[in-house]
Amino acid sequence: MVFSSQLFLFYFLPLALALYYIVPGRGKHLMLTVLSYGFYGWANPLFIWLLLFSTTVDYICGLIISQRFGRGRFSQPIELLQRGGSRTRAQRTALIVSLVTNLALLGFFKYFNLLADSYNQMASILAGSAYTWDTFIRITLPLGISFYTFQSMSYSIDVYRGDARAIRNYIDFACYVSMFPQLVAGPIIRFSEVDQQLRHRFHTLDKFARGVAMFSCGLAKKVLIANPCGWVADQCFNSDQIGTLDAWYGVIAYSFQIYYDFSGYSDMAIGLGLMLGFVFPKNFDSPYKSKSITEFWQRWHLSLSSWLRDYLYVPLGGNRKGNFRTYFNLFLVMLLGGLWHGATSWNFVIWGAFHGILLAIERAAGGKDSLYRFLPAPLRVGVTYVLVLISWVFFRAEGLDRALDYLASMFALRQVTAHAEVAAANIFQPYYVAMILLAAVIAWTCPQAWQITRKLTPIRAAWCLLLLVLGILVLYTQSFNPFIYFIF
Repeated sequence: MVFSSQLFLFYFLPLALALYYIVPGRGKHLMLTVLSYGFYGWANPLFIWLLLFSTTVDYICGLIISQRFGRGRFSQPIELLQRGGSRTRAQRTALIVSLVTNLALLGFFKYFNLLADSYNQMASILAGSAYTWDTFIRITLPLGISFYTFQSMSYSIDVYRGDARAIRNYIDFACYVSMFPQLVAGPIIRFSEVDQQLRHRFHTLDKFARGVAMFSCGLAKKVLIANPCGWVADQCFNSDQIGTLDAWYGVIAYSFQIYYDFSGYSDMAIGLGLMLGFVFPKNFDSPYKSKSITEFWQRWHLSLSSWLRDYLYVPLGGNRKGNFRTYFNLFLVMLLGGLWHGATSWNFVIWGAFHGILLAIERAAGGKDSLYRFLPAPLRVGVTYVLVLISWVFFRAEGLDRALDYLASMFALRQVTAHAEVAAANIFQPYYVAMILLAAVIAWTCPQAWQITRKLTPIRAAWCLLLLVLGILVLYTQSFNPFIYFIF
């Protein structure tokens, strides 16, 4: 089920809010869990069992980590573990079980098809088709598995580290893992960020109003900006013949599509959370205003970049083990970040490696500003944006060959025929040019929805209401168009 759909807007959401607020007290978590499982299982009910299994494993592991386990029962009450203290073998084993289970689920469902296809391609090249693996098995990628496995793992790790208390009530934990606002495409909500909110939170009219405003801004981003930019990007990336100007125009369109699509989803998720009384952290901070790639990752997909930093980069040693190890850690973390995205193509790994190399170079040059310090601020923003555009080619193109061809077109290394001029006539229609220009103006000059909605004045509320109405009206003219990060 997609947020930007009539089914969600006019049926599921009103029903969910009504049932949630009708149910008293602690029953709200049970109701929200039931609604979230219904939301998740709408596309494929079998996915529910996978989510339930992952939730149950991490719930049990959390209890074992937080207590002494002996004689068939938990012998001590749940308490916050001493940070940095020693852990028993049972606690260490429980953490390992949690991590291995989640990573195994993620690895199997996300990478089985990719590895099978990669093996067949390599075997065909090296030994002929006789050695390929003729398999009829194709694994369907469960929606949101990349997000809820990371989210669930953060719970086990936080409890083990002593950063959070374990939850005794299974329904409360199931509610945390499955909350429909952020279940399918994030943000990745760490347990420590909502621990106290699960125990007690306030439902206020101001919070609900801000949630509606955030949701309205997110819907407008998706429907009014991301979708038209996506149409231009599709025309360019799917074209066999494309000129240099058209290629740059297409990747710029994609850069705005993925930003407004994903930040729009995040705004909608945060808004829905506010309607339910939860305050989720911001997930984007005007990333295209960045003056370096290091700063870009301090602004883009904050929940993932901070997750990778705290649960991967720091445990690997971070910057505490010398320069070479720091550069290697930066590269490895971004490589794994690309692999996290890459369920369909090795291009995502290349994308991650590209960013990892740039981060290491900037670090070696003395930090995020040192490499570009001789440039004025606008040029630093421009250089960073161009580097991000080059990386987006690998993220968007279907296969390495297509990515390299597209880059060749961007840098005038391919000859084009008259067919390319015909394709250009479609993508430069006034409506699409206007939408891309609007996207650029908003990205570089306007405040974020997070800031706009922090204090809702009557004028701001009216603008948000207008965006909601426009988004709904335009939604009726567009075909089904899911969010980009649904495939991750």
